[in-house]
Amino acid sequence: MLQQVQDTLLPIVKLINAYLSDYILVGLLIAVGLWFSIKTRFVQIRCFGEGMGKVFGNLTLAGDKHASGMSSFQALATAIAAQVGTGNIVGASGAILTGGPGAIFWMWIIAFFGMATIYSEAVLAQETRVKDKDGNVQGGPVYYITTAFKGGFGKFLAGFFSIAIILALGFFGCMVQSNSIGSTFQTAFGVPSWIVGVVLVAICAVIFLGGVQRLASVTEKIVPIMAAIFVLGGLVVLVLRAKYLPTTVAMIFKYAFQPQAILGGGFGAALKIALSQGAKRGLFSNEAGMGSTPHAHALANVKEPHEQGVVAMVGVFIDTFVVLTLNALVVISTLYTAGGPLAEMGAAAASTTINKTNLAQTAFGVAFGEGPGNMFVAICLFFFAFSTILSWNMFGKINMIYLFGKKSAAVYSVIGLVFVFMGTLMSNDLVWELSDMFNNLMVIPNALALFALTGMVLKSTHGVGIRK
Repeated sequence: MLQQVQDTLLPIVKLINAYLSDYILVGLLIAVGLWFSIKTRFVQIRCFGEGMGKVFGNLTLAGDKHASGMSSFQALATAIAAQVGTGNIVGASGAILTGGPGAIFWMWIIAFFGMATIYSEAVLAQETRVKDKDGNVQGGPVYYITTAFKGGFGKFLAGFFSIAIILALGFFGCMVQSNSIGSTFQTAFGVPSWIVGVVLVAICAVIFLGGVQRLASVTEKIVPIMAAIFVLGGLVVLVLRAKYLPTTVAMIFKYAFQPQAILGGGFGAALKIALSQGAKRGLFSNEAGMGSTPHAHALANVKEPHEQGVVAMVGVFIDTFVVLTLNALVVISTLYTAGGPLAEMGAAAASTTINKTNLAQTAFGVAFGEGPGNMFVAICLFFFAFSTILSWNMFGKINMIYLFGKKSAAVYSVIGLVFVFMGTLMSNDLVWELSDMFNNLMVIPNALALFALTGMVLKSTHGVGIRK
């Protein structure tokens, strides 16, 4: 019965996603990123050094506890925990398989402009946040959406966004994460995915019940360590494959502008696939413009919104230009270069040879040996995806409370845990497609509010030399 439902839903959801991602998502993401890049005079370049200084100048694994909200670094760690998940490993692999190595180039473009987008999201989250009757900070897109659009229309857009994010991240998104954990652990250690699901649910339940403070304490410790381990492992592979790196980088640029050479078909159709895959997976990876990470940045205790804005930009940089790029270089240099198992193979043939879930495991296996490679990716992906589940659950909970009040939080957490477990059992393709669909839908109300509140963003950045 379950398989029949999946088989029926999959082509329908794929069709919806094809229209959303190809005709709406790409245009909105690039338009918002370009708009705020120009309006802020490329804040992602001018204030990049300031952001790096604020992040690494305040780096700590044991931040102070706050009566309400988080420290700036805890908020960034929570945001990065949401960003650095399966999108970096499985998502990037899927983009390469479907869109060819050139899809990575378009991920870079989306991320560059996305740094200006996420700056604006963080600034607006700070500007529009409120305190509830208990003195707790509340913030996120629903608050700046209703600031941008008054009356019934604003409430409709905020409600639409809340429902989309609850489904996209709190439920289906967490299924994507747990699905990837279960699949890679089964490949690496032979542990049935449902057993992994039971353990994962038990750990998540403890943290979910601990609230924002416990989540912040966990993410600020996990994120720096997990990123360092993965980066170190990736660098080892690139040293071992050093002679293939020039070819690897060349392939990314070549197939970005000549995608038909690897995807087949005409130039226009191939470019559309490469660009849409880069945009779609880029969004899922760095989440700029989606409206998810503003929930974390709204909770940061900073003096000025601009401060958290520049910190938020660093999150996109780390996510895409460090972690995702490193994984892409590992995959391409080991699998697509001379002698690799996918060398000289078109994307269609490659996708029938190997799937996106174990592509990274295969890549690291080329360098480390099959067993150690599988284990390394499985362990890294566990921490990446686990931390993402924690952050996404919090983002969804904030919107659940916005819609239905605080009493709904416990019910939401239980349903969320059920979806985490279900993710270890269901079809990977359907899980990804459902998550993509609601991710795409989230972008629309969030982007409209960002455009409408351009003046508020520029007012907050006035102190750093930007005029309204």
